[in-house]
Amino acid sequence: MAKDVKKIALLTGGGDCPGLNAVIRAVTRTAILKYGYEVVGYKFGYRGLYNNDIIPLNLETVSGILHKGGTILYSSNKDNLFNYQLEENGVTVKKDVSDVAVENLKKEGVDALIVIGGDGTLTSARDFGRKGVNVIGVPKTIDNDLAATDVTFGFNSALDVATEALDRLHTTAESHHRIMILEVMGRNAGWIALESGIAGSADVILIPEIPYDINKVVEKIKGRRQNGKLFTIIAVAEGAKPEGGNVVVSKIVNDSPDPVRLGGIANKLAFDLEQLVKDHEIRSTVLGHTQRGGNTSTFDRILSTRYGVAAVELINQGKFGNMVCLRGNDISYESLENVIGKDKNVDPEGELVKVARSIGISFGD
Repeated sequence: MAKDVKKIALLTGGGDCPGLNAVIRAVTRTAILKYGYEVVGYKFGYRGLYNNDIIPLNLETVSGILHKGGTILYSSNKDNLFNYQLEENGVTVKKDVSDVAVENLKKEGVDALIVIGGDGTLTSARDFGRKGVNVIGVPKTIDNDLAATDVTFGFNSALDVATEALDRLHTTAESHHRIMILEVMGRNAGWIALESGIAGSADVILIPEIPYDINKVVEKIKGRRQNGKLFTIIAVAEGAKPEGGNVVVSKIVNDSPDPVRLGGIANKLAFDLEQLVKDHEIRSTVLGHTQRGGNTSTFDRILSTRYGVAAVELINQGKFGNMVCLRGNDISYESLENVIGKDKNVDPEGELVKVARSIGISFGD
């Protein structure tokens, strides 16, 4: 048991998503009410750790935030303190400033640090653990692509948004006999497109794990028309690509640890289909950051709370260097050393893909 722990800190890194505030609330309330720890938060992720930009977290601070999306600590997805961008003598350079962060933790008397984030954020958490920081990780990403946990918080909320969007597109598609394409997030994993596509009654689902043939998509559209269905709904993941082709890149962000930003596949798909399908109007919708915003789903509120409580329990048990995770219905943990760089992608032969195919959904292959 970690009897000498008196003060803990937490930070949120990477893209925001629903459930971050629920984790912050659960950590703070458990730490104070159960163990009597002092709690502080670093603002803007690792940048706050470098600048020693902290705020106290108490029962009043975290009151009323359970349902809210975003993060009261703010976030940043550009600040890797092991390769941090600085200006020196008017020149932009990148340096390892992690020792500054470690020193800041010592100065503040922080005994343990809870890091909430995805693969990039947790990679730095692991690296700080190697430098002697007592660190605990909490898995966050709407993409659901971390292999060490069955589900990441934020995914379910994003899924609800995508499913509702497909429901809305259905009515207008049917009214005008249109082909409606919805582009969702997920980077190189197709979980949001796959599960929202099934829940939202899509006719075609295109995901990164199954490269598509545009002619197969056309076959599905024409087949529906022959059966009296004069509209088609297509859910496409931002990382989907045609057979032998490449992903669509919206832009390159040079000062980001992950500089490639995907996006635009829905517009490309609409253009390609317009050349092959002459008797349908085609419209594309990019759902974008609406998947990250808004209130947190019931599932994510509960999962985030479980993760937050578990993170404090690991601190109390002295089990540092681990990330909390969900396995089946049980909360568990895994070493950060085993978490990093292991992606969880959709299995093209997996049960969910088979379910979708069984009910007539095409994957364009």
